[in-house]
Amino acid sequence: MRQHARRFIAVGLAVMMAVGFLTATLMVNASTEASLGNSIGAGFRNADLVVTEGPEAPLDSPAVDAVKSTDGVGAVYAQEMGWIAFGTSTESGYGALQNTAPAGLDNLELLSGKLPGDGEVALDAGTAEKRGLAAGDTIELAPAGGLVAAEDLAAAGTGLTVSGIVKASKDPFMMGQPQFFTGGELVQHLAGEGGPQLRSIQLDLAAGGDATAVKSALAGALADAGFADATVNTAEEQTKAVVASFTGGTDQLTVVLLAFALVALLVSALVVANTFSVLIAQRTRELALLRCIGADRKQIRNSVLAEALLVGVGASIVGVLGAVGLMAGIVAVLQAQPDTEFAALAVPPVAVAVGLVVGILLTVLAALAPARAATRVAPLAALRPADEARAGNAKGKVRLAVGVALTVGGAVVLALGAVSANLLIALPGGMLSFIGLLLCATLFVPPLVTAVGALAKPAGVPGKLAAVNAVRNPGRTSATATALLIGVTLVAMMMTGAQTSRTAFDGQLGAEYPVDLSVGDLTLEGQPLDVSAAATAMNYDGIAAAGLITNGGHAEVHGARTGVYQLAPEQLDLLQDKTLVLDGNTVLMPQGSELKTLTVTGSKGSKELTVVEADSRTLPPLISSAVAAEIGVPKLPAAESEDYYTSLPQLWVSVDRDLDAWALLDLRSQLAAGLDVNEYQISGAAVERAAFNQVIDVLLLVVTGLLAVAVLIALVGVANTLSLSVLERTQESSLLRALGLTKSQLRGMLALEAVLIAGVAALIGAVLGAVYGWLGAQSALGAFAAVVPDVPWLQLLAVLAVAVVAGLLASVMPARRAARLSPVEGLATV
Repeated sequence: MRQHARRFIAVGLAVMMAVGFLTATLMVNASTEASLGNSIGAGFRNADLVVTEGPEAPLDSPAVDAVKSTDGVGAVYAQEMGWIAFGTSTESGYGALQNTAPAGLDNLELLSGKLPGDGEVALDAGTAEKRGLAAGDTIELAPAGGLVAAEDLAAAGTGLTVSGIVKASKDPFMMGQPQFFTGGELVQHLAGEGGPQLRSIQLDLAAGGDATAVKSALAGALADAGFADATVNTAEEQTKAVVASFTGGTDQLTVVLLAFALVALLVSALVVANTFSVLIAQRTRELALLRCIGADRKQIRNSVLAEALLVGVGASIVGVLGAVGLMAGIVAVLQAQPDTEFAALAVPPVAVAVGLVVGILLTVLAALAPARAATRVAPLAALRPADEARAGNAKGKVRLAVGVALTVGGAVVLALGAVSANLLIALPGGMLSFIGLLLCATLFVPPLVTAVGALAKPAGVPGKLAAVNAVRNPGRTSATATALLIGVTLVAMMMTGAQTSRTAFDGQLGAEYPVDLSVGDLTLEGQPLDVSAAATAMNYDGIAAAGLITNGGHAEVHGARTGVYQLAPEQLDLLQDKTLVLDGNTVLMPQGSELKTLTVTGSKGSKELTVVEADSRTLPPLISSAVAAEIGVPKLPAAESEDYYTSLPQLWVSVDRDLDAWALLDLRSQLAAGLDVNEYQISGAAVERAAFNQVIDVLLLVVTGLLAVAVLIALVGVANTLSLSVLERTQESSLLRALGLTKSQLRGMLALEAVLIAGVAALIGAVLGAVYGWLGAQSALGAFAAVVPDVPWLQLLAVLAVAVVAGLLASVMPARRAARLSPVEGLATV
């Protein structure tokens, strides 16, 4: 270990990163549960026992009476919550109103003022800051029934004095909305006709009470009162139960992260196995000498495994410590944020144990085959390297046969899954075919490196030598390229799949939404939109065109009375499909209407029009403004009429195509505020596309970041292979120097070797990733959308460029080490 310490550095780095990734993944699950516990458990942290409803009978006042009458029960808090409208003199809104708890069970954290008494209310700090409220101010509260304007609350609401400001509850059921707290009777009054929701019954144990005995007595009392399915838990048990309900008993995030951790472990195993194979080949003479002076095969094998064990233990410990440090830093950042201050770090012993065990086993098992190879030859025959698994020998033939079988079989299954649009069939097929390709790597990687190596000939002698040296050991070259190929393939697959999904989704949106944005027909004040709405919309950056679509009559469509809208000629550009036209004899109908003609009736008469079917399935019947004028534009029906809501004006908006997802969602918020509508009243293809692309972008960023760990480990393997190759070819490099090769030429030769290996691996990975990404998108989306391959060429070229540059950087240290050695000193090396 002391003699070859430098050669184990890359092995240690690969194992360290993989173990760190795995340990951090397991810690994410535990830390998420701990953080949710801090958030959810804060609502009943002072309770000894918590009663929650079962699926059959919701809790109500008889359940509270049953709890209060049970022996051993002290203070009782029936936690009630209702939805209310609130308002100041200028604005209104909606929020959650909860009753306060008795002394001892109170969980509110007071920031200023005091807890509410009769005729008072406390509110959370966020709402107070946003609405400009403080202790002593007055606020109006009313039941949350329908739209309530600020001026109406003064007459319909209940005026309460703000007694104090409290810290916002981190309960997931209440987070992100205004939170109010007052006495129980006011909650009953303000919750409206349905009354408040009884969320739980929290209680203290009486002096000397035993939790187990009281739990049993409570279960019996509740059963007698008709609440046999109610649950009685301690505060800790209740926290765990709620957390489990949020995760469904499983943590999908951890499952996904573990999949990427397994990729990192696989790449690490390839790097470790490749490194030990080279180390054994370099030390053949040393091991043969040990055999000659009495060491048996078992001793040689055990010595190699002992080296692997020492490297695995050291690297695994560092990896686990690194993961703990990384997670501690992330949690510290989250705790500093106001909305995530409940974040908690959890380091479960199982995460540490699994990380250490997997890291050690990974290193030892990866070194097992090289260790066996070291004992397979006789001392005299060991003067030459062990035979590699090449296509020409028996071991290579078996590996090649298995690889071809997996590749062909997996490809058939993958194609079947793509044709049938079944991801569950395509996924195992893709995995099998990819594993088969990895087993066959020695069949196509060295020839490709040789072919690409022809491009290095213009570099002169260094280029020609690099092309030859890169494939001198085909097995080592294939193993090194395979480690990088895995990461690049997965990155390219995600990029192509995301781009293809975007294209397919855009086509599907065209069938669902006729316009970029459609704004709801009523304002928050309950008034229909008017022509000023279009002028208001045009004041915002990113709006290309806007128009108010008004009532043009009505028609009978498949036996139902349907409103018909009119379009002016210039408003046709608002439609996504720019090929549609309207004239005095046609009516635009949604896709699938199956009508040939449609009779539209106005205030002056009717007209039969020829149906033109659009691509959109949600397009309302549209006629030209000329036809509407001819048949007479009807007035808007009365609000109580059944035709009222099918005749309300709509605002259609076309947006600039260069707006990204974040800018578009911000524009929707601005429009909602400017037009006095809720954000959910603004829909359309652009919004759906933005939301979808936002999810894809975030997932792609996360996945690419995770896969970057595997790529980084693979690049460590490239640097390691090159370093070992430099040590293995010390005498050869020195002889070249003695024959006239300069230091810069030697460095260039090694740099070209690294670039050739990394470039070919990245090129193969990009091609495979593009194919897998397209077939994966077809399998996932083919059932409801037309999937056309859309390869992100620029992104794939960027991946290829990054891999080549990274390979170049990986050659810096080995090349400097080789160039520093003098020819005389190198020729003397044995």
